[in-house]
Amino acid sequence: MKVKEMRELSAEDLQTKIEDARREIVQFRFELATHKLQNTAGISNTKKRLARLLTIEAERKLGLKR
Repeated sequence: MKVKEMRELSAEDLQTKIEDARREIVQFRFELATHKLQNTAGISNTKKRLARLLTIEAERKLGLKR
């Protein structure tokens, strides 16, 4: 999902995507600890996506427009 698409999400959808990304990170960590993780790049990609989502949420709270 591109940043432009993320910015167009409603507040509820944005919150859902944030929760999903956090769950994915926990799942990746579990798979990494049990040596079942195949794609290690997924961890960093998911962290970056979560950071983007949280940034958009913070911008909305501060009333910033982009």
